[in-house]
Amino acid sequence: MDWEEIYRRIENVRLAIEQGFQPTGEALQRILGERAKILAGGAEDKSERGEYLEVAEFLLAHERYAIETRHIREVYSVTDLTPIPCTPPFVFGIINVRGEIVSVIDIKKFFDLPEKGITDLNKAIILQSKDIEIGILVDAVLGVRNIFITELEGSLPTLTGIREEYLKGITKERQVILDAEKLLSDRRIIVDEKVQL
Repeated sequence: MDWEEIYRRIENVRLAIEQGFQPTGEALQRILGERAKILAGGAEDKSERGEYLEVAEFLLAHERYAIETRHIREVYSVTDLTPIPCTPPFVFGIINVRGEIVSVIDIKKFFDLPEKGITDLNKAIILQSKDIEIGILVDAVLGVRNIFITELEGSLPTLTGIREEYLKGITKERQVILDAEKLLSDRRIIVDEKVQL
């Protein structure tokens, strides 16, 4: 061991501590360059993952579904609901949301899912577009999260019929992302029939 070299290094460290650490111009450029690489690497990781969807997650017949929040006006507790006679079975009724009448459809009946009955947890997710506003009845709202578009997969073999028509994608956790634009533009949800008395 070279004790003189060790003593010299210790003395340099002591002086640096007393004077406060001030890197030389070359050392400062090296440090800043390393920091820039780290920061640029994080940006690349985000851009590689791409765009994402912000979705509201909810339960329907013990299955997890989601819909983009940009189509959601609000989530409303279903308390006083008025049934409408002579309508298709999926039309659950109408609710009064602060003086505005909103039709509510039972999406489980629309998708031919098993019914659970209404509970205190039931909510109406009020969807809106420029032409229409409807509420969809859900068993429970779970929350909001971001899903990267690159993580979405195609359909499942078990997802058939009308549910497949409204499919935007499926996550790796098998959560179904519904296409609200298709749902809101589907003429089947609009009841415009006159009843003969």
